[in-house]
Amino acid sequence: MLFAKLFGKPHYKTETVESEGVSTSFFDVGPNKIELLQALNPESPIAKFIDKKGEGVHHIAFAVDDIESEISRLKSEGFVVLNDIPKKGADNKLVAFLHPKSTNGVLIELCQEIE
Repeated sequence: MLFAKLFGKPHYKTETVESEGVSTSFFDVGPNKIELLQALNPESPIAKFIDKKGEGVHHIAFAVDDIESEISRLKSEGFVVLNDIPKKGADNKLVAFLHPKSTNGVLIELCQEIE
């Protein structure tokens, strides 16, 4: 309800990602999307993050055309990739994450539309 009021419109989609133990809620905000996450169980990565750091920004996601090429390129640039093989994420995307230790403390998600 808070973000619907903040953005002046309701979310356009919700989705459960069982493999990550989260429920998602998507908002269109100008040319960008905001994805809110809610933990489904106390063992999910999101629940652990909130327990440790409190509510707030968890990660920033970037759309890419070829996620496998981006993974290779970023690894060659010295970034630490958390999953070398992209996995299915929310919103019909393949996703991969960069470790915050290699990105100044920010968890980065790469997203590619599944065709």
